[in-house]
Amino acid sequence: MHIDKYERMWLIVVSVTLGIFFSALLAGAVIFGVRTPDPGGFINPLQLDQTEFANPGVRDMGNGEYEVTMVAQMWAFVPATIRVPAGSTVTFNITSRDVTHGFIIEEHNINFELVPGHIARQTLTFKEEGEFHMICHEYCGRGHHLMHGVIIVEDEASTTALGE
Repeated sequence: MHIDKYERMWLIVVSVTLGIFFSALLAGAVIFGVRTPDPGGFINPLQLDQTEFANPGVRDMGNGEYEVTMVAQMWAFVPATIRVPAGSTVTFNITSRDVTHGFIIEEHNINFELVPGHIARQTLTFKEEGEFHMICHEYCGRGHHLMHGVIIVEDEASTTALGE
């Protein structure tokens, strides 16, 4: 069987390229800890007022851990302001009341597509003090540009965790 030298070259190039892609995928998962968001579950968006999403806000779970329950709706995040102490670990549970929204926290590794009926869940540790904006990155209607919020990470001594 005769393999043309160009055919052999392309087989080698394709094999090396696939090897590089697989190595990058493996490095991202093992070395850098890249993970997909946890499947938070499903919920009827018409009955949010009968679930834990009826009272969105920040809950202190003890030992520096907080749970944030949020609702995305035209054109706001509820709560729009979250306060936590520096060094705290925060688990976000977010769903949409009406249409598809986006949720991203600047300078952090959270990026959700919020679909009505789906609960997005992710845990994040806020190591540094500062203000970090929550932004909707999926066009959700004519008031989309107004849909944002802020996470205020404060000195541990001066904070009582609040969702406003």
